[in-house]
Amino acid sequence: MGIQVKRILPFVLALVFGMPAWGQSVDSNGAKQLSDDLSRYIGRKALDSGILKVSVDGDAYRIAFDFDALLKMKPSKDALTFNLAPFAVLVKPRGDGSWSVSSDLVPNAFFDVAGPQGVRFSVSGAAFSGAYDSELAAFTSGASSMAGMKVISRDPEEPMDLSIGAGTSTLSASKAASGGVDFAIKQTIADFVETATVDAGGTGPKVPVTTKAPKVSVELTGNGVRTKALLDLLGFAVANQDEASLKANQAQLKSLLTSALPLWERLEESYHFEGLSFASSMGNFELADLSATTGIDGISSNGRIDYRIKATGLTVPQHLLPGWSVPLLPTDVELSFGGANIDLDSMAREAIEAFDLNKDPPLSDEFGEALVADFMAKNPKIVLRHSTVKNGDVEVAMEGEMTFPGKKPDTAMIVDVAGYEKIVQAVQAAAKTDPQAAQVFPAALAIKGFAKTLPDGRLEWAIDVKGDGSIIVNGAMLKPADAVQDDRGIIDPNDATVQDDDSGENDNGGAGAKLQP
Repeated sequence: MGIQVKRILPFVLALVFGMPAWGQSVDSNGAKQLSDDLSRYIGRKALDSGILKVSVDGDAYRIAFDFDALLKMKPSKDALTFNLAPFAVLVKPRGDGSWSVSSDLVPNAFFDVAGPQGVRFSVSGAAFSGAYDSELAAFTSGASSMAGMKVISRDPEEPMDLSIGAGTSTLSASKAASGGVDFAIKQTIADFVETATVDAGGTGPKVPVTTKAPKVSVELTGNGVRTKALLDLLGFAVANQDEASLKANQAQLKSLLTSALPLWERLEESYHFEGLSFASSMGNFELADLSATTGIDGISSNGRIDYRIKATGLTVPQHLLPGWSVPLLPTDVELSFGGANIDLDSMAREAIEAFDLNKDPPLSDEFGEALVADFMAKNPKIVLRHSTVKNGDVEVAMEGEMTFPGKKPDTAMIVDVAGYEKIVQAVQAAAKTDPQAAQVFPAALAIKGFAKTLPDGRLEWAIDVKGDGSIIVNGAMLKPADAVQDDRGIIDPNDATVQDDDSGENDNGGAGAKLQP
């Protein structure tokens, strides 16, 4: 939660300061103009009700946020105690159309509802400073820090205690060559500790799990983010909150939506945990290093989504596993998967052009079905890029893809293993005394029987699973296509003979009854 709060705040501030550059003198007239500019993005009511107030503070403007006033606008039906001290942001004209921004971020607060539930958090030594460019609608530079944070949740279903040590973050942005803004945010925090209660299987006892990491790093980058266009959309939403206004101005909405495309060229977010551990009554699970990265293209005609997970130095409580399996456990995992050939651009543009807010629904079911069919016709696919699972003696590598040529997907995958003999030997030795190993051993031999031996000694399986139900491994038919039924009865795709539904016979000897080359 602490990571999320600190990372999101610069974007919140960016929206708040989405005003044009104007005269640089600081006075009461300037404060009024700044209030008017901000009202475009937050609504006039926020200013009139005192949620946000702009005043002159020396050579800067003070923008104060009052959360008590926000709460009074929509009082809760529950017995509620809420306290979040007002905090302020100082903005100072820099003389070049940009603004210096500074603030003490995230004041101490608590939020209690009648009964046992409630949330309290406290932050010490938090501060932010940066430079905001009105033309880019982005912070061109910024830095924040905090001495620590604590969060306590007393939710009856998911209680949680979180503490974070000292943290720092930096951000930068510049004009992108392709339009929009390129930005980068980097954050590091120390001494991450979270204790949460996990409901074991939904019906079992609730088990506390403590997660620790002495160091956590986060990076977020964006290329070609259409910040100005997104602010224009926000301004439109604030100005057209009632249904009648929205319908009357839908032509403007269509124009703004089209102008905002592709929203961004590319966004990437990565987390890096050093020395991650999970402690529970079952034992300790540890990782020397864990990183996770997500990348997503904007709305484009050939987009990609990428997920990468890398874990090293994995250890698990050995008493949870059969002794013979412990040496076979992976210690290092690297997975890379995602999607490719994703055409969201055509879908978005066609939907923007076609929707009509004066109709119910704005887009017809027939249009939606045609849109999806058009999307699938452009061959989107799910991709498993080169991934590995390994320990000291064994390495499993895999890659493949899933495509959608018909109603059911086709999957093609290549798996190769170095050290497969080590697996067979370990299982064979254990099979003499362990019933579980005895059951696994024949399967291990059968799997090896389908393998192809590569020049370097690795074993490889090229696996094709077709939408018709057939499975082919290294060119050998492991399972033929499923029987197809039409008005005449059941048709074996490998045999032209039509079978009667009630015959119970199959001239081919039964689906999957024999292995074909």
